[in-house]
Amino acid sequence: MKRRVSERYTILITRTGREPRVVSFRPLALLLAGLLSLIWVGIGSYAYYKASFLDDTEQELQLLAAQARDLALELAAERSRNENLAGKAVEILEELDVLEAEINRLRERAGLPKMEPAPEESEAANNDGQGGGGRLLSAEDLYALTTERLKALRADLNAKVEPALKETLAKEAARPVGIPLKVKTYIVSGYGTRRNPFGPGYEFHDGLDFPAWYGTPIYATAPGRVVEAGWSNILGRYVKIDHGYGYSTVYGHMSKILVKRGDKVERGGLIGKVGSTGRSSGPHVHYSVFIWGRAVNPVPYLEPPSYANR
Repeated sequence: MKRRVSERYTILITRTGREPRVVSFRPLALLLAGLLSLIWVGIGSYAYYKASFLDDTEQELQLLAAQARDLALELAAERSRNENLAGKAVEILEELDVLEAEINRLRERAGLPKMEPAPEESEAANNDGQGGGGRLLSAEDLYALTTERLKALRADLNAKVEPALKETLAKEAARPVGIPLKVKTYIVSGYGTRRNPFGPGYEFHDGLDFPAWYGTPIYATAPGRVVEAGWSNILGRYVKIDHGYGYSTVYGHMSKILVKRGDKVERGGLIGKVGSTGRSSGPHVHYSVFIWGRAVNPVPYLEPPSYANR
């Protein structure tokens, strides 16, 4: 039987001045070496690819992390801004409540109707996000709404309430208040029909009579201008003062007149002294109140009006 001789490859390596070296190996070894080289190159390439991929992934993750940090900072800043706006809106709402109550009080004094809350204001007041199908206002919307409402209230106060209130206050200032004496006294004869103290029958008495000692000072019950200061057969020495806004007062039976026609007097200003001139049975001051020339009962004008205590 013929014996098979295994194939081998021989590489002769020569160097100058030295003996050659011989390297011999089988084809299988060469094949294994090639496979190992390919595997090594493959492993190296894969490792390089993975390293490059991981490096790119790490850079992308770092970028995303940086973006996430920036977004978190923006959200925190927005949250803080919204909280500040919401806090300011609450402060403005509280100011609105106080301002509206004061404006309505002034409107009432000025004879104007009370302000009704606007629909937007009601929505802001009930901004709890529950029920009614209403929308939840953002902090910016709530702040803008309350700011605009505050501006509207202030504009209304300046444009409508203030002029009407000035007129009302001027009218209130012209209203006679109190009695024309600063001493203890009483009503000896009231307003209306009374028995004639100087003869038979009845007569209409258009004022109040306050007794006082002869010479007691008489004072104006409201500011105004003297329109009459002279003599009347019924009132004797008397003074008539026009206070404006339809109000006028008359003071009669004076012993002495201390003002003249055209004089301006203040509330509480001295205008004369108690006497018994004219149709009188004793020292006293006759006091009448007129509105647009018509005598009215002075009793309601003896005390300050109820709004003075508000």
